[in-house]
Amino acid sequence: MVGVLIMVLLSILGRLLHFHLPGTDAYAGYAMAGAGFLALAHTLKKGEHIRVTLIIGKLKGKARHALEMWSLTVAVLLSGLFAFYAWRLVMQSREFNDISTGNDATPLWIPQIFMAVGTTVLLIAFLDDWLLQLLGKRDRADHEGTHHE
Repeated sequence: MVGVLIMVLLSILGRLLHFHLPGTDAYAGYAMAGAGFLALAHTLKKGEHIRVTLIIGKLKGKARHALEMWSLTVAVLLSGLFAFYAWRLVMQSREFNDISTGNDATPLWIPQIFMAVGTTVLLIAFLDDWLLQLLGKRDRADHEGTHHE
């Protein structure tokens, strides 16, 4: 977010003082995307991801545990695929020397790293929740206030 602020301020200063820094818009966009991806795992662990609790809220005991395990298993698989393909994109962009089409000509693998790191940390967070649910400690954490739905 600091990167976004710096790029916006540089852009404003450039307009006021009549100079142009090429790429500030692109770098603000890269910083915003990076901040979003890097915040995914933290948002999950704070319980701020949107959950539909219409069904799961009515379940108790083994049925609730089974549905939570199924949901978390799907989340682990999907976030794992997301992380795998994000890293694959980084490697391919580097291999092909892919650069942005803007006047900044940034090698795209550099801003893509933030997406890959963010999705990898999200995968780790889902794996942690999956293991806690499997061991029956996730519900206890909910009551202690360390994890909210």
